[in-house]
Amino acid sequence: MKVTILEAGRAPGRLSEDYPRYPEMFASLLSKVDESLRFETIALVDGAAPPDPAQCEAIVITGSPSGVYDQTPWMDPLRAFVREAFAAKTPVVGVCFGHQIIADALGGDVRKSPKGWGVGRHTYQITSRRPWMNEVGDTVSLSVSHQDQVLAPPSGAITLASSAHTDHAMLAYDNAPVISIQGHPEFNDAFVSALWSARRGKALSDDQVDAALESLAHPEDNSLVGEWMVRFLRSAR
Repeated sequence: MKVTILEAGRAPGRLSEDYPRYPEMFASLLSKVDESLRFETIALVDGAAPPDPAQCEAIVITGSPSGVYDQTPWMDPLRAFVREAFAAKTPVVGVCFGHQIIADALGGDVRKSPKGWGVGRHTYQITSRRPWMNEVGDTVSLSVSHQDQVLAPPSGAITLASSAHTDHAMLAYDNAPVISIQGHPEFNDAFVSALWSARRGKALSDDQVDAALESLAHPEDNSLVGEWMVRFLRSAR
């Protein structure tokens, strides 16, 4: 199976040079589950046009510093791509911004949350289960870094996980093979530590960054969610 990764953003400053870019992070995460997977990257952030979703086997939409309300040249083409992929029944996984743009394109309400920044290791309650969610317990924990949220999912979306900070942290769509996740299974602790620290005194206060770093003592479920992604994409095909 070939996974087409739509690169919607890059880490700020030197982080995009000092660490792998988001598509490489996803390829590493998913390859640990299935070494036979193949990958291609479409760099929307560099002006590349979205592919024909009907010709794709599986799609992952990455995170981004952009919000769905921003007027980037690729935002509307990406919305159109999401709708076309939905109609073509092409399997899609969205993460962070990817989670948000799918909901936005399909009629959900996505904007800056009145609850403010979500940073640190967040633990979500599993509220609904699907067959591809192997070894699922009552919770799942992932690192996060976001202001925007899906405040109201589109029609046909089912919330699979939520928390006090994020009501709709994971969605599945009953009328198409599409799932999305607010947290970052592709981010390791070294990268998120550097990401939060780079925002110290800017977007984030000292207290926010310190609390986020301390939260990394709680174990993450990156590998488990990576398994979910692969199992979902394979079962959807």
